[in-house]
This record gives sequence, C-alpha cells and structure tokens, in this order.
Amino acid sequence: MSETIREKLEQREINILSEYATKVVNSKGRKIQEEKSDLRTDFQRDRDRILHSKAFRRLKHKTQVFLSPFDDHFRTRLTHTLEVSQIARTISRALDLNEDLTEAIALGHDLGHTPFGHCGEGVLNELVEGGFHHNIQSVRVVEVLEKLNLCQETIEGIRTHTWGFEPTTPEGKVVQLADKIAYINHDIEDSIRAGVISERDLPKDCIDYFSPIQSKRLSKMIHEIVNNSIGKPEISMSEEGWAYTTRLRKWMFENVYNDSSPAKLEEEKARHVIRELFNYYCKTLEGKCPQEHIVRIVTDYISGMTDRYAVERYKDLFIPTGLKCDARDDNLFKLAHEQC
Repeated sequence: MSETIREKLEQREINILSEYATKVVNSKGRKIQEEKSDLRTDFQRDRDRILHSKAFRRLKHKTQVFLSPFDDHFRTRLTHTLEVSQIARTISRALDLNEDLTEAIALGHDLGHTPFGHCGEGVLNELVEGGFHHNIQSVRVVEVLEKLNLCQETIEGIRTHTWGFEPTTPEGKVVQLADKIAYINHDIEDSIRAGVISERDLPKDCIDYFSPIQSKRLSKMIHEIVNNSIGKPEISMSEEGWAYTTRLRKWMFENVYNDSSPAKLEEEKARHVIRELFNYYCKTLEGKCPQEHIVRIVTDYISGMTDRYAVERYKDLFIPTGLKCDARDDNLFKLAHEQC
C-alpha cells in the first residue's frame, strides 16, 4: 500500500524538526481512540476542530481589555487569539518546533474566557467555590462541553498557557510567552488609541531597549526568544529582555489594567451583570436538577456568553419592557439535562 499524505507529514516532522520538538508520532493520543486521517496529522485535526468550534466563534464578541468598544479597531478576544497564534507560529517555525501543535494550543487557549474579559473572570472566581480560572475552563470546553477529543499535548498546552503553570512541551511554552508579548503590545496600542495613555508615557528604559514603534518592539521580543532558545531544550527570552518585558507589563498593570484607569470605568456595571445573571440562573434551576450540579451548569453557561449576549439577557430579565422578548435560555436547560 502506498504511503498516505498523513504518514508523509509525520515522517517530515521526524526528518526536519528539532530534537526537542514534539513529534505527532510520539503523541500520548486522545482519550477516545479514533481512526487516523489520511490527509492530516492528529495535531492538525486538533487545530481544525478548535477553529470550527462554537466557542471559538464566540470569541469575536468577547472583551480583551476595552468593554464592547464601538471602534472596530480595538482588539477582541478573537483578534487577540489570532495574534497569539501568529507570534507563536513564527517562534516555533524559527526554532524547528511543531508548528501544528503550537497553532492548536494558541487557537484554543482562551476558549473558556468569560464575557467582559478578566473582569468577568474575577466575578466568577468570587462566586464559585474553589474559584474560576479561564485556562481550566478552556480545557472543560474542549473536553466536556464541546467534546472535541483533542490530543493530550494540545489539552495540556491550553491548561498551562497561563503564567504560574509549567508547560510540558516546548510548543506550550512558546504559546505561554507569545500570549504575554501579544497582549502587552496590542494593549499598549489600544490604550493609546483610546486616549488612556500616550506613547510618551511609556517607561523610557523599556522603549529605548525595544523601540517606540510597536512592530519593531514586537519583533525585538520575538528575536529575544528565538536567539536565546535555538538549540536548547528550554524556551525563554534573554535575561535582560525578560526584565524589560516584565517591567513593561508591570507598568501596564499600574496604569491601564488598574481599577482607576479609564479602561475600567464600565467594569463595575459588568460585574453587576454577571452577579445578577449568576444568582438568577441558580434560582431558576432549583428543583430542576440536583443542587450539587447547579453552580457548575450556571458557570458553564455564563462563561460561554459573549459580552453582548450577557447584556441582552440582563436587559430581558431585569429591565421592564412593553413587549415580552422572545429570547430564551434553552442552552441552560440543555446543559442541565446533559449533566443531571
């Protein structure tokens, strides 16, 4: 029998990728075994499943930093994800790592993010016993809610993309770093566009080291990772480069991400929306399914909402209207039916 295209791709990985790269033939596989594709490797199939998932499509209406901006050029959670993917693929390609695995992890890393960005995540973290973390919810999305049956390396990369977790593959580490340098740079651009900061406000030593021009600053960060990681098992930025990156990130938390920043003025309203929806839906499910499942179901439902859907449900449920709206919460009861 002639060799399939998938087998040729698998052999190509063995021939050209770094000794430290994750080869798909060595994958730990899926929890549920499946017949192999004759065209695509398992990591390529993971990427495609994520790309075609409902959770991925909803990212286009979820906040990155600025809540529901009217300006079409502000980042959303979807455009952030695409930028992370582009940066991570560039780094992986330069280091001869597995670009397909890198792309799958990058595209799936924020699938579990809440409406209203980290503000929404913070509210659910307060309301849910044991806390709420979007990386853990992203894993739940691919494993439980959409049942994508991904490879273990992809799932683990999604779980560990957040700082404080240790990726188990070099591709996972690349995505973790790409996520940081992507949001630092695009949040600077969005904040300047919004008038929250100006370019001259940025820390001078950081700008002198990287560049006042965003494309050059981003390119310098990528080069710092590539040049410091070629031929090594560990993926990292140079010590000096990481020090300036960390300082720039800290400055953003102090001047843009803090609660007194103009970028955060609407967040208390957003918190109120999440709290009210959470309490309402928990009461709605009382008596309809076991008590121990209610919080989990409501958390899944709300974390999957887009910003605008959450606002519309709040309006439908709590703002009086002259005509009853036809919006329903069918998916809430579908989740309850599946898990009870």
